[in-house]
Parts: sequence; C-alpha cells; structure tokens
Amino acid sequence: MADVLTGEQRHLNMSRIRAKDTKPEMLVRRGLHARGFRFQLHRRELTGCPDLVLPRHKAVIFVNGCFWHGHKCHLFRVPRTRRQFWRKKISGNEDRDRKTIEVLHREGWRVLIVWECALRGPERLELGSVIERAESFLKGSRSVLEVKGR
Repeated sequence: MADVLTGEQRHLNMSRIRAKDTKPEMLVRRGLHARGFRFQLHRRELTGCPDLVLPRHKAVIFVNGCFWHGHKCHLFRVPRTRRQFWRKKISGNEDRDRKTIEVLHREGWRVLIVWECALRGPERLELGSVIERAESFLKGSRSVLEVKGR
C-alpha cells in the first residue's frame, strides 16, 4: 500500500513527534514529584539519556512509547507502508534499549521502565497505581522493573 501523504507531509508529521516532555512522561514526573521525589531530567552523560534520574536512589526511569520501542501490546502495530524499514528501525531501538540497560547496570544504576500502555489506552492502569509501583521500586532494591498495561 502506498503512503497517502506526500514526502513533505510525512516529514512534517514525523518532526512533530516529541522525544522529551511527552504526556506520559509528564504524568510520571508530576506523580513522583507530588510524592516528594526529586529528580534530574535527561542527563546526557548517562547512557541512554534517561527521562528521570534519581541519584539519591541510584535509579533511572525511562518512559517508553510502545510503538518506538517495540513493546508487544495493543498500542504497537507495524505500519502497513515500508514494513521492512519500520521492522529494522524498531528492532534497532530494541537492541539499543537492551544495551543501554546493561551499561547502566554495570555503572550501578537501577532501571525502571514505564510503558506508554500503562498510562494510555483501554488497558491502562490507574495513574495512582503506576506511581505507587514506581515509588515501591525507588524505595526498594530491585535492579529492574517494567510497568506495563494489563
């Protein structure tokens, strides 16, 4: 199936997709801040440039979009056009995510991944539940936790 948008229209659409300050990220930030957690944002010197960095807890948080990171949930679907391109792109993102987590672990960081499907869509969790899980992770000793929709 051919793309229904021109190259210029597609470029404009893709350029408007945000990497920082997304709605799911802002929900997590506000929820944790309200519970007294203080964090740094997007520290570029850390591998993967985590969305939130909590040095006091030696933890980082990634708020991942299900499409861009290839999460196998109801929000992920390979586009009908340029399937080979998208499979390669998303597969590369998944590989980079795995390597990022490995490096952060070697550097002594604990990693929390909050998936977009936990905050959006019909299978989402209550925001309070997501924040409680994040708080429990930050106060605990687990090295990795993924929070995803039902």
